[in-house]
Amino acid sequence: MLQKFFKNKNISKKLKLTLKNTTIDKTLTYAAETGTLTKRDRKQLNIFERKVYRRILSPVYDNEKENWRILTNKEIYASVKKPTVIETVRLNRLCWFGHVQRMEENRIPKRVLYMNL
Repeated sequence: MLQKFFKNKNISKKLKLTLKNTTIDKTLTYAAETGTLTKRDRKQLNIFERKVYRRILSPVYDNEKENWRILTNKEIYASVKKPTVIETVRLNRLCWFGHVQRMEENRIPKRVLYMNL
């Protein structure tokens, strides 16, 4: 469903990026601060995120070579200027850790953090 939306030339890139940020990123990072991400998970998330960005940003015309090409990873991140999904998960984990640190000592999340059951 979103593939057709992201490929549609009549919809602005700004709107497509807003949709990605509000729906896809929130879905990918939901409750991720409490779980673990393996190396494979991080790789799959990065691949998926770049695939969505490539679909939104579409191919660019290279004047030097006179043909169309897809954006490189560096070009994608330079044009988007937004933290990756993995960086967002790490920031959310730090926020969650700070939240747990401010809890009272008898709260279960804080006791689990320090294994004082």
